Amino acid sequence: MTIGTAWKVMELQAAVAWRRAQDGPVAFTNGVFDLVHAGHVALLESARALGGSLIVGLNSDLSVRRLAKGAGRPIVPEAGRAAVLAAFEVVDAVVLFDDATPLALIEALSPEVLVKGGDYTRSSTVGADWVEAHGGRVAIIPLLPGYSTTVLVEQLRVTS
Repeated sequence: MTIGTAWKVMELQAAVAWRRAQDGPVAFTNGVFDLVHAGHVALLESARALGGSLIVGLNSDLSVRRLAKGAGRPIVPEAGRAAVLAAFEVVDAVVLFDDATPLALIEALSPEVLVKGGDYTRSSTVGADWVEAHGGRVAIIPLLPGYSTTVLVEQLRVTS
């Protein structure tokens, strides 16, 4: 018997097999999820409500550095970020990816709903064309005002 939620953190092949076994629509979102805050929670809860299950694509440490999120980012290493996401009841699976974008992951997992936060538009959402071409839809969730990891990191730097 597996204790805890570490089993939710999957390699791509396991995630593809898990996804194929799902009966209802699968929602997918992705991000860095460094210093998880209430805005992240709202996004994850909204994403899960749009599907029968939710897969989160998590940028690996290498991928985060490529995104140039700032010096010292990510603050929390990928294993810790994955563990925090897996602990959420609304998250059914977490898959790390090294690529600059989650497109290959989206194509492999073929979600019915692709979810991004309100700082994205349909046209700026990687994988939107692919998901819609395969019968799915894109959902943009409004941001929870006042929450941003980048702003939080800057505030911490100023006060330290």
